[in-house]
Amino acid sequence: MRISAVLCGFVLTALLGLAGCATPQRATPAATSSLYDRLGGMPAITAVVDDFVGNLATDPRIKAKFANADMPRLKTRLVEQICAGSGGPCTYSGRDMKTAHAGMAISNDEFDALVDDLAKSLDKFKVPAREQKELLGILGPMRQDIVSR
Repeated sequence: MRISAVLCGFVLTALLGLAGCATPQRATPAATSSLYDRLGGMPAITAVVDDFVGNLATDPRIKAKFANADMPRLKTRLVEQICAGSGGPCTYSGRDMKTAHAGMAISNDEFDALVDDLAKSLDKFKVPAREQKELLGILGPMRQDIVSR
């Protein structure tokens, strides 16, 4: 099944404060910085998404949903989605979440597993709680378009 859209939607629901926040030499962002900047920009977002997709592929609760997914494409769309949703210079080029997940029969438990896997990656890269909450707040509303059973 194709889940790149699920992840993309989820990532913008959960997908997504990212890896650059863990870079020790990073300057403290100004209070008015965009979430994108506070996450660490593209290098940080890409690192978190890479780790996150690895979590999805090995999580026994949901790995079957990703068995036939085009993982490089999924990573690209997730990075785009998080970048665009967090105020970065990207444009999301994927399908809307409802269309992308139509017929996939995603359950609330599966969606929650995906969120857990994202949180695991965010924690691994020491993304601060404020940025995690803000990212998940952007992604959360996508649940209604992704979950269908």
